[in-house]
Amino acid sequence: DEIFNDPAIDIVIELVGGEQPAADYIRRAITSGKHVVTANKEVIAKSGYRLLSLAAQHGVDLRYEASVGAGIPILSPLQQELAANEISAIRAIVNGTTNYILTKMAREGLPYAQALQQAKDLGYAEPDPTNDVEGIDAAYKLAILASLAFHTPVKPSAIFREGISRLDPKDFTYAHELGYAVKLLAIAKERGDSIEARVHPALTPLDTQLATVDGVFNAVQIEGDLVGQLVFYGRGAGGRPTTSTVVADVLTIARSIALEGIIKPRIELNRRIPVAPMDDIRTRYYFRLSVSDQPGVLAEIGRVLGQHHISISAVIQKELDPAAQTAQIVILTHPAVEKSVQTAVSELSALPLVNKMGALIRVEH
Repeated sequence: DEIFNDPAIDIVIELVGGEQPAADYIRRAITSGKHVVTANKEVIAKSGYRLLSLAAQHGVDLRYEASVGAGIPILSPLQQELAANEISAIRAIVNGTTNYILTKMAREGLPYAQALQQAKDLGYAEPDPTNDVEGIDAAYKLAILASLAFHTPVKPSAIFREGISRLDPKDFTYAHELGYAVKLLAIAKERGDSIEARVHPALTPLDTQLATVDGVFNAVQIEGDLVGQLVFYGRGAGGRPTTSTVVADVLTIARSIALEGIIKPRIELNRRIPVAPMDDIRTRYYFRLSVSDQPGVLAEIGRVLGQHHISISAVIQKELDPAAQTAQIVILTHPAVEKSVQTAVSELSALPLVNKMGALIRVEH
């Protein structure tokens, strides 16, 4: 109350985190005629458009650059420097905790649980890591990025989300043999009258910049019709990088106040483009199956995939247990429709020759 009722305070910085009471504090600051700087990804992802509209009504500014990528300047470029571009795609690694875990699994062959424990021991992962490892944090950030890139409100609840807890060190080895790294990607693409918006583990070609982003670092790849492909890279979390961006937002507002500039937040979410259902997404896929090591297995698997118009691009077969006569089969497909793939997976899992459906990972080129 002291802060909101003090006319001498021009700018309120909100770094509480979480949706409440932070959203109420931001709303009260705005209606009290104060400018706001926040790093709160959850509030901006869920209520950003309403809060920006409220700020415009009260003639104050709301800045939130630090809500995505900490010290990486990405939101301002989307609003200003890249404004002349039609953005067609975003592919991003925007969660340092999961990227650290996946790097450990890839480089050292650690099981998921052990890599997660290391992340906790180093302070990269929270005691309850659900928001990170299940892709919730990345979905909030993707909602903000996609809304700005495509000028349409994208709700986190509309974003397909799949975490990293089911990944196995074997998948990193097989992916590397096929020419890929495994990353948790936040992906948004405009496709005609709808948008793809999804967060999930993905095979990323080894010769791309995103495949080389390791540890707690973040990267956001933007594709524009004029600039082509840009990658914004840096520390995506931490006190110092976040401080850099928060203070920059404060300075921007302070300069406007000092120069008696008229502050009018730009609200350019003037389109209404729906998010496409995940079932309609078309991409390539990686399958890993444990099967009985006997003649006819590949033919049976190929038959099921063929029935659902899924074409095989590459196959790796490894002997798993000679005594039990089981083998590991890894399949890389050509582009296929998600719904067809999920149906095929269910049918493959029911085959007598298939002991276990080990992994299904999408491929992102």
